[in-house]
Order: sequence, then C-alpha cells, then structure tokens
Amino acid sequence: MTDAHHEQPEASPRQTVLLAAFEGWNDAGSAATSALTHLAEVWGAEKVTELDPEEFHDFQVNRPYISLDDEGKRSITWPTTSVSVAQVGERKVVLVHGVEPSMRWRKYCEELLQVADDLGVRTVITLGALLADVPHTRPIPMTATSDSVGLQAVLDIEANTYQGPTGIVGVLQHEAAERDLQSVSLWAAVPHYVANPPSPKATLAILTRVEEILGESVPMGELPDDAAAWQHGVDELASEDSEISEYVAQLEEAKDTAELPEASGDAIAREFERYLRRRDTGGKDSGPEKL
Repeated sequence: MTDAHHEQPEASPRQTVLLAAFEGWNDAGSAATSALTHLAEVWGAEKVTELDPEEFHDFQVNRPYISLDDEGKRSITWPTTSVSVAQVGERKVVLVHGVEPSMRWRKYCEELLQVADDLGVRTVITLGALLADVPHTRPIPMTATSDSVGLQAVLDIEANTYQGPTGIVGVLQHEAAERDLQSVSLWAAVPHYVANPPSPKATLAILTRVEEILGESVPMGELPDDAAAWQHGVDELASEDSEISEYVAQLEEAKDTAELPEASGDAIAREFERYLRRRDTGGKDSGPEKL
C-alpha cells in the first residue's frame, strides 16, 4: 500500500465521509461503481493511495489487464483498490473504488479502514446494486439502512435487518461499526432481465440518494438523458417479445400495488422541495446538512 500520510486538504468543519463501491458480486449492472466514478469526475477527486492487490486477489479470478499507450508501450493494470479525496464545499469526501477481493477480507477491511482513519473519516457509506424482480419502467427501488441508531433517526432510514450471504460491502460495514464509525448501506435494485452494464437509471438513483444523504450537490451531467435512452431502448426490446412485455406488465402491477400508499404525500413533497432548492440556487442543492 502506498503512503496516505502526505498533504491532504485541511480538516473540514463538516463531517468527513467515505463512499465505497466494489466491482463484482455487489455491483449489478456496474451501477454502484459507475456512480462512484461519476462522483470522482464531477467532484475532481485526486488519488492519494491504493491497496496492494498481491495479498487480496486471485489473479485467475480477476485478471490484470494489459494495454498499449499511444507510443506502443505496454502496461498492466492490476485489480487494485484506489482511494481518492475530493473537497466538496466544506466537506472532505473519500472515494474508494475497488474490485471485491478474493481472500483475506478482514485484513483488507483493516487496511482500508486504517486509511480512512488517517484521513479523518467518521462515516462510511457503501454503495451496492443487486438484481431484482422490478420493472424498468418504474423508479429504481433504493434501500438505505444503517446500524447506527443516531443516523437512523437523522436520515429517516431503517435498521439493517438483513441475514444471509454477504459481500465485501457487508463485511466493511461490520468492521466500520466495530471501530465505532457511523455507517450507511445504499442498494439499488436493477431489473434482472436487463442485467448487463451499463445501467444508467440505477446509477442515477444511487447518486440522487447520495445527494440527499450528504446534502451536497451532485452534478448529474448527461446521466438523466442516458437513463431515458436506456429505458427507451429496453421498451423497444420488450415490445418485440410478447412474453417479456407480459412479464414487465406483471412486474408493473405488483410494484404499483405495493407502493400505492406512497404515491403521494411525503415522497412528492421531498421531490418538490429538492426542485425548489435547485431552482433558487442555480442548480445547487442548498438543503439542510444531513451528515
């Protein structure tokens, strides 16, 4: 691991937050890692360190990638974990982009959280995406949970009650809690019948939820247009197959029935308030601080 102890932006009066996403089991449609890459680009994040992949990856599972530059020189990109830092207003945000490791998960999390500690992180937010029986024509379902009782109240999110197999995001959440860090787990549900990446609609849903939780503006760029084009493309594919069209209609009916009580009220009010804030601040969300 390279040194993370060189000069960083001065400590912020707002809480330093770490956002992490990992390629692999936790990243259906590449929605989570695409969201993290988008944040790094729009916030101008700079890489400060990376974890040595030698100890954590089976290179027959996650193979290195060889490429040629413009001058014909060969280089190899290893499946490592990079840590970048962005200054977003008065807040420092640490971005972790990695490939789910093949082995030594506890040591991996220990090294990662030591870097987080060195950078002054107080809250860990993991981003994930899973395949689910949801229709592509409806808003992407987002789940936000936390083991931190204080955050459950402040952010109006639920306790994490999941039991079953977990990925590196679940282990990282657990290890963060063991270090008395606050943590939030965000998951987007990607329609299983369009699982191949990219999944811009799910990426957009993740970024919107991140924006709400942090109270920091996230420039979306072309993502809304990409999401609309993605949905239109899936619409066309579904229209060509009667069985798929019927299946999508069944998913739509189930989704609409399940969420009918939430079709108005608080959800619409929150969306309207966000619109007003963006209009009044020229596109920047000046909503209340969340973390």
